[in-house]
Amino acid sequence: MSENASLFGDEPAPEAPKSSRLAASPGKAYQPLPERLRPRHLDEVIGQRQLLGEGMPLRVAFETGRLHSMILWGPPGVGKTTLARLLAQAFDAQFISISAVLGGVKEIREAVERAQVAAAQGRRTIVFVDEVHRFNKSQQDAFLPHVESGLFTFIGATTENPSFEVNSALLSRASVHVLKSLDEEDLLALVRRGEAALACPPFTEAAAKRLVAYADGDARRLLNAVETAAQLAPPGLASIDETQLERALGEQLRRYDKGGEQFYDVISALHKSVRGSDPDAALYWFCRMLDGGVDARYISRRLIRMASEDIGLADPRALRICLDAADTYERLGSPEGELTLAQAVVYLAIAPKSNAVYTAYKAARALVKQDASRPVPLHLRNAPTRLMKDLGYGHEYRYAHDFPGAFVAGEQYLPDGLEDQRFYEPVPRGLEIRIGDRLAELRRLNAEAGDAED
Repeated sequence: MSENASLFGDEPAPEAPKSSRLAASPGKAYQPLPERLRPRHLDEVIGQRQLLGEGMPLRVAFETGRLHSMILWGPPGVGKTTLARLLAQAFDAQFISISAVLGGVKEIREAVERAQVAAAQGRRTIVFVDEVHRFNKSQQDAFLPHVESGLFTFIGATTENPSFEVNSALLSRASVHVLKSLDEEDLLALVRRGEAALACPPFTEAAAKRLVAYADGDARRLLNAVETAAQLAPPGLASIDETQLERALGEQLRRYDKGGEQFYDVISALHKSVRGSDPDAALYWFCRMLDGGVDARYISRRLIRMASEDIGLADPRALRICLDAADTYERLGSPEGELTLAQAVVYLAIAPKSNAVYTAYKAARALVKQDASRPVPLHLRNAPTRLMKDLGYGHEYRYAHDFPGAFVAGEQYLPDGLEDQRFYEPVPRGLEIRIGDRLAELRRLNAEAGDAED
């Protein structure tokens, strides 16, 4: 694939700047840089190798002519609209675009009528629905009979998880293809492509990397920033450095450092404030991340991790609170949903702490990785056939529920040679105090059973 073009979605063209050396020529409509660099052929596409690489699903569809209905799921500016347009071009199909934000039943009806006319002329139709998750159930259902009859091929684009936002009936009739944010290499290639298209001073390596961090995988955002910086570069400038870039893009670029060292420093500070049981500091760093432009969904994922790593079974409610906060944010969005994440941050900070499960998990993983593949003890093996039973599979296995307290004292569940291995040791905090008491009692009963056998 070419490294000289990008894959990104549509964006309304803004008015041309009144005073810019990049303004459109008289009588020619102005096109923003992302539109000018939109791939016109599949080989110009950059990124999405998991879909367009050799033998991958969409590459196969292009090459074999087997067009299918699909949902393109991915973040903004990664090429959902472009892919749909390229499919229409490759199959010489009529392309009908509907915005679920602005459209409704009227637009769906008109699309059906246009598809019927095209079908009568022996031509295919692709109906592309941008932000399909914004259509309600009845609007999504309106596509079903026409997808089933083959009147048109349906392509929906969404930034939201289609499992939750797209009707199951429509989802069952369409393949879901996941698009990824463009990586640093792809975005750096786009910066250079933008320079060439605009004939502007080159960006220094540091400035280009700053643009990549600012774009956060969004090609459209990157190219818009490149164009803005080029427009505001003074005449005679040899190169555009970080200082000039900040002058052009202002406070947002200075504060937004998602891919840089400051971003990782701040998330580290949030995590360590939670671990250190300081709710005030945790809230401060949480707000710093939001103020810096960090996606709240990323923060919610990190909170879920903290609940498992640093609180664990000392307070199992912490994980549930984080999951509920993440779900609530998805329903409310910003800024209302951010309060639920703040609630989770405070709860994690004040909750009793335990890394016992985290430590046990790492120890078990390390042992399994370096140890031999020990056989499963015979009495624990499944015995679905007579031969397996004859070989001793499942022999003398004792069903725990047949014993007092649903516990078989002295039973061996680890492989031979690891009978006395210990991974999990509860800490004397929170619920793990009770868990520790229970575990101590079970281990005492096991030891007594072992002594009795000796």
